[in-house]
Amino acid sequence: MPGIIFLKTKQLEKIAEFYKQRFKMQIWIDQGSCIILKKDNIILGFCEGEDISFSGIITFFHKSKEEVDAIYQKNTDIALDKPHKNDKFNIYQFFAEDPEGRKLEFQKFLDTEIDY
Repeated sequence: MPGIIFLKTKQLEKIAEFYKQRFKMQIWIDQGSCIILKKDNIILGFCEGEDISFSGIITFFHKSKEEVDAIYQKNTDIALDKPHKNDKFNIYQFFAEDPEGRKLEFQKFLDTEIDY
């Protein structure tokens, strides 16, 4: 299952340019306040935020809403919410936590066909 590591940044454009220039990453998806960069088998998402001490989110993305629902059904014991549409980023998602409290996200991009 493919995934993205999301991190917060105070300098979205500067950070995106850094990864594009230094590591030849390409903008894969631009969501306005979040930019997702990709190169080979690594995908990094940077989102605007003031508190950059935040440890990030491990995001697993899926081909369908039904896949997200199935993962939710298997993980209701660690889920923090139910699957729902996020209008800001046009995704279908839910959040959970790992045993050490790291945030996990399971999502389907609603306006983007993902080829993986």
